[in-house]
Formats: sequence, structure tokens, C-alpha cells
Amino acid sequence: MRYLGLDLGTKTLGVALTDKSNTISTPLKTIRFEFEKYESVLEELEEIIAKNNVSEIALGLPKNMDGSMGFASDRSLNFKKLLEDNFKDIKVTLIDERLSSIEAHNILSGNGKKEKEHKKNVDAVAATIILDTFLKRKANENE
Repeated sequence: MRYLGLDLGTKTLGVALTDKSNTISTPLKTIRFEFEKYESVLEELEEIIAKNNVSEIALGLPKNMDGSMGFASDRSLNFKKLLEDNFKDIKVTLIDERLSSIEAHNILSGNGKKEKEHKKNVDAVAATIILDTFLKRKANENE
């Protein structure tokens, strides 16, 4: 059983996956779709989930810097329900993702990626950051 990390945008979904031991997360891909057509990603997610024996999804929950929730949070909450309705055996856990995209840009810059190249990779890297946060939370729960 593996974990999947998701970073949801209005036109992209960053996807990250753990290794088989659930200790290391890596960017998998960025799924692109028409503006707010979230249902269109379900078939591809279903393939990823089945192929990798995914048991739980860590979905980024974008909060405002003061911890309050806004429009972006509503988008993630609605997507969580869509996932739960379509993948009934998969638990979906919300993870606070404040600053994950900024951190992803910083990681890409540190790896020598040009700013133009960030756009195609930043969502999958942000999903990895979300998944890493989820793994740390799991580790703390088991201590």
C-alpha cells in the first residue's frame, strides 16, 4: 500500500507518490485539465491508484496565512468529496499546504531549473511537499 499526494489548482493537478516503504515521496506527474473540470482527472487518477496500490491520498488544503479558509480551500474540500465519492476504499486526508508552491519554486531554482521550466514541474513538486508533510504527520502519530 502506497500514499498519493495531490496539489490541486484550477487547471492542474500535481501528483506525487511514495516508494513501496512509504518513506520517500517523489513527483510523479502534473495532470492538466480544462479550467475547473475536476471530474476529467478521475480516470487518470484511477489508473495511478490501481497501478500503485494506493491506500490513502494526501490532498493539499490551501489556507490563508492567518489560518482561515477561502475560495481555494472550498475547491479542495469539494475535490475531497469528489475523490471520496469515486474512490470509496481510499481515505483522503487534508494537509495544510500554505507556502508549498513557493517552497516548490525554491527547490526547482536550487536545482538549477530555469524559471520557465518551473511551471511544468512546480505542481508535482508541491504535491511532493504535501506528501512529505503527510508522512511526517503519520510518523509522529506512530511514535
